[in-house]
Amino acid sequence: MSIQVSPSTIPNPDEFVTSVLADRDPYLTELVKQCQGLIQVIEPETVAWVQELRDRAASLARQYTIPSRNDEEWRFTDLSTLRQVTFQAVSEQSAISLSDIKSLTLPEAVNSRLVFVNGVYAADLSSVADLPDGVVVSNLAGLPITHRSRVKDYLAQHQGVQEVFTSLNTAGITDIAVVWVEKNVVVETPIHLLFISTSGNTPIISQPRCLIVAELGSSVTLIEDYISSPTSNSQSLTPYFTNSVTEIVLAENAQVSHTRVERESVEAFHIGKTAVTQARDSHYTCSAITLGGKLSRHNLEVFQTGEQTETTLNGLTMIAGQQVADTHSAIALNYPYGTSNQLHKCIVADKAHVVFNGKIFVPKPAQLTNANQLNRNLLLSPKARVDTKPQLEITADNVKCSHGATVSQLEDEEIFYLQSRGLDENDARNLLITAFATEIINQLPLASLRETLSVAVNHQRLAVT
Repeated sequence: MSIQVSPSTIPNPDEFVTSVLADRDPYLTELVKQCQGLIQVIEPETVAWVQELRDRAASLARQYTIPSRNDEEWRFTDLSTLRQVTFQAVSEQSAISLSDIKSLTLPEAVNSRLVFVNGVYAADLSSVADLPDGVVVSNLAGLPITHRSRVKDYLAQHQGVQEVFTSLNTAGITDIAVVWVEKNVVVETPIHLLFISTSGNTPIISQPRCLIVAELGSSVTLIEDYISSPTSNSQSLTPYFTNSVTEIVLAENAQVSHTRVERESVEAFHIGKTAVTQARDSHYTCSAITLGGKLSRHNLEVFQTGEQTETTLNGLTMIAGQQVADTHSAIALNYPYGTSNQLHKCIVADKAHVVFNGKIFVPKPAQLTNANQLNRNLLLSPKARVDTKPQLEITADNVKCSHGATVSQLEDEEIFYLQSRGLDENDARNLLITAFATEIINQLPLASLRETLSVAVNHQRLAVT
């Protein structure tokens, strides 16, 4: 049995404590009210702690302001265009059929898929029949009784939860995509979390929330996919705002291969947080692909909680027109023998603007750490812009760490060489651009996804060359 709970059902314990500091930003306050106004449909035993979590986050969010370029972490990214739009939260799924999303599904995950439309779970579009014992893939309301109380121990418990957009997401939680892999279970089938946004007459805000828990010795491949509906009219798109948070917890010796794809419409605002906790001997790989959005930002944070972890971060951003794409990553290596490798590539055309800020923290206890970070940028026009800031903060004295950044254009010598081998100038340029992107795409675990993204990259490349 499930019940509907209004946000006013349970009083806010922080109401009087925070009233003096609250409502510093009327625009943010209105967003909080919109998201808090959504009704939850959850099991009775889950109501109290979810509502308490929402109220606490709402009180916290109302003490913040939408970041401006005066904030150090946002000084290259201007959110003034976001503030110009009035968004409304929605609680009902738009009408989309299985045939509408056929081109968005992955053959390898045809029966291991959760679908959310405008942040609302779509049971008729989801399928989780092809999963082994010991794996739970569900929304919050559909979780087995054995897992409902366990979610409470992990949800909104990561470092960095007290951040304005993360708090806004938590304040509006109505549902969660949950992937739970039990001890020593190896999931051969990839799991696809598909988040679809539709474009109507009214600008909307949706706030997807994901929780992935990989227990001791387990292994899973996860595809997190954000895309606009293929049924939307691309000629008259209405702005919308996706504010997502994904929490990933790796227990000892667990392995998670995570691919995050953002390919929303050119009128979309997308702000996403990925928070990862790695215990001893765990292996985490993230491939983050950013192609869409009028303005997008991905905050990727990895926290090491035990020795000898391995972290691999691959990223590809390809934007054109007047798009803005911002990637902020932080890796906190707090224990000895940790290894991290990060390669983030950006292809920027027209008047687009890309931002990369990568941080690696190696405190004194993290001896014998090996960390590498590289950001490579390819500018395809004179007005394309990149702001890159790789950072290392090291106090340990027995480590191997490196970081760097490059900004370049297509080399005349390389184009001339290819022309001498029979290619015309346009084909030579296209080949060099494709090769630059392919290094990252080839790291993706699914053949169908590699093919789909290669087509998307080629389509975007042809639009700017």
